[in-house]
Order: sequence, then structure tokens, then C-alpha cells
Amino acid sequence: MIASIRSVPSPIAAASALTDPARTDRIEDPVVSRLQAGRTVLGLLATAGLLMVYPLKKGREEFVLGKLEDLVLGCAILLVAVAVGVTAFILSARSPLGRVYARRLGGPLRALGAILLGVAVCWLMVAALSGDIVSTADVGSHDFLFGFLGEAAGRIITGLLIALLFIAAGIACAVVLVLAVCFTLVAAIKGLNSCFRTGDVHELLPALLSPLLVWSLFVLGLLDDPDVAAPPAVLYSFLLGGPLSVTALSVWEMRRLRVRHGVTMRSALGR
Repeated sequence: MIASIRSVPSPIAAASALTDPARTDRIEDPVVSRLQAGRTVLGLLATAGLLMVYPLKKGREEFVLGKLEDLVLGCAILLVAVAVGVTAFILSARSPLGRVYARRLGGPLRALGAILLGVAVCWLMVAALSGDIVSTADVGSHDFLFGFLGEAAGRIITGLLIALLFIAAGIACAVVLVLAVCFTLVAAIKGLNSCFRTGDVHELLPALLSPLLVWSLFVLGLLDDPDVAAPPAVLYSFLLGGPLSVTALSVWEMRRLRVRHGVTMRSALGR
């Protein structure tokens, strides 16, 4: 029993398996991967440093909720960009490349499905814990113990059994909710980093789509109130750091694909 439980993948591992590019013949440059990981770490360190140096203009809870909203908004922007970009890419490719790329859509669909599944499970567990699905008021009186113990004792024991059942179900729902939240957050973050596994369709797509995502978030960040009370020069430098670094890495990645592997947009479209 313990061995079977240990064999179940963690929510982080499951989310990574569903959202990380996995096409076996995909061209992957380890140097670009390391630089992308380093850029992400530097971005997190810069964010942490900004929060430590300057005070928050909002409460902690409002700040966390704002970041979750940014994550949801980023997923929505990327979803539209992926849908339009991948469709245009497939339709522009000459035969038989278009059919080849269409058959690779399973990866992006699994990445999107992982996020939707996590959100659905979170909603279901919250509804169950709040009593919207079933509550003690929905459970009527049961007299299956009355004949053995008498009506008074039967009602007491039946009530205790129902209460214990609801407590056990509540604990189980709370555990599933925590796991689902971890799964959803990891799936959303990794889905954004991999551009919903569009690299499984073609190696050029993540490099083309990721700048669109970060510049869209940059524009929205300019329209929103800043999170910290920092000077404008610091805020604008911080906001520009992400889009500029992502765009530079994308351009450099496309150049390495062209120079080292002969992958260009013309060759990708068969033109």
C-alpha cells in the first residue's frame, strides 16, 4: 500500500510532464535552455530585491491576488496568441509539413488541458468544502439502526457516523485542493515558460510567441498601479528588464537555430 502511494507522481512532477515540451526529435539547445533558466532566476531575484528594498503600496493579500491575476491574464493572452500563431503557421506551411505540424498539436492541447483540469478540480473541491455540492442538511434521517438500538440510540449513532463521514470527506477534499492548487500553479507557470508546448509543433514557435506575451504584459503593467513605492526610473527599468531580456534571448535562439541547425522560417514553412 505504501509503495503504491509512493509511486503516484507528485503534482509538480505531473504538471511538468504535461507542460514541458516532450517531442523526442525536437532540436534543443542546452546553452539557450541554461540562459533561459538563468534569466528566470535573475528575474525572481530582482523581484525579491525590489520587494525587500521598497515598501508595498498594497497589502500582502492584495499583492498575492494581483500576481495570481497576472498569471491568469498571461495564460489568457498566450492562449489567444498560440491559437492564432499556430493556426497561421500550420496554414502557411506547404504540404506535407502542414499535416505534420497538425499532428503535433497534442502537446499544446495537453498543456492547456492540464491547466483547465487543475482549475476544474480546484473549483470542485472549493464547492465541496463550502457545502454547495452536498451538506449535512441534505442528509435526511436514516433508521437502519433503529431496529437494533432503539430510536434514540439509533439517531445518535447515525448522526455520529454521518458527522465522521463528513469530517473525513472534508479532510480528503482539503488535501486534494492543496494538491490541485500546486498542480495548477506549476502547470500555469511552466505552460507560460514553454508557450503551451508549442516547441512540440516547431522549434521556432516559442521564440516567436514569447516576446508577444512579455510585451503585452509590459503594456498592461504600465496601465496598472505599481506594486511598490519605488522611483519611476527603478520601476520602468524593472518593467523593461523582462521584455528586453526575453526578446534578446528569442532573437539569439532563432539565430542559433539558423546557424547551427539550418532552421529558418522559410525551411519551417517549406518555402
